[in-house]
Amino acid sequence: MSADEPRAWHTRSGEETEALGARLLGTATAGAPCKVVFLRGELGAGKSTFARGVLRALGVQGPIKSPSYTLVETYELPAITAVHLDLYRLLDPEELEHLGLADYHRPGFLWLVEWPERGAGRLPDADLQFQFSMGTDGHRIERIETSSPLK
Repeated sequence: MSADEPRAWHTRSGEETEALGARLLGTATAGAPCKVVFLRGELGAGKSTFARGVLRALGVQGPIKSPSYTLVETYELPAITAVHLDLYRLLDPEELEHLGLADYHRPGFLWLVEWPERGAGRLPDADLQFQFSMGTDGHRIERIETSSPLK
C-alpha cells in the first residue's frame, strides 16, 4: 500500500469491496516483514468481504472459510502466509493463548484481524487499521493511522 493512497473509500457492492482489498493488500511478496492489519467495524460492514479480496489476490483458490467459529484460518501461499482471524465470538482475550499465534508473528506473514478489540492485550500492535461502516448506498472504508510505522 503506497503512502499516496487516499484515507477513505466508498464501495457500492461486495465486488467493489473485494477489489479494494485486493488492490490495497493483495501484493505481498516473499520475505516481506510481518504485517498486522486490523479490520474494525460493525456486523455487515464489509470486513470479511475485504479480507476475501486480499486473500484471492494473494492466490487463495477455492472456498475461503470464515474463521467465525474456528477464530483463525491460515493460508500458506507461495509469496506469504496469510492469517485471517475473526474474533467476534471470542469471550475472553485469554482464549487466544492456545492458538499459537506467536508462531505467526514473523517475516512472511500477513495478519487480517476482524474484531481486534476482542483480543485486546493478546494481539501484536497493528501496522495498519481500517474502519468499516455501512451507509444506505454502500460501505465506507477508512484507513486509520497507527502508532507503529508501516512496514
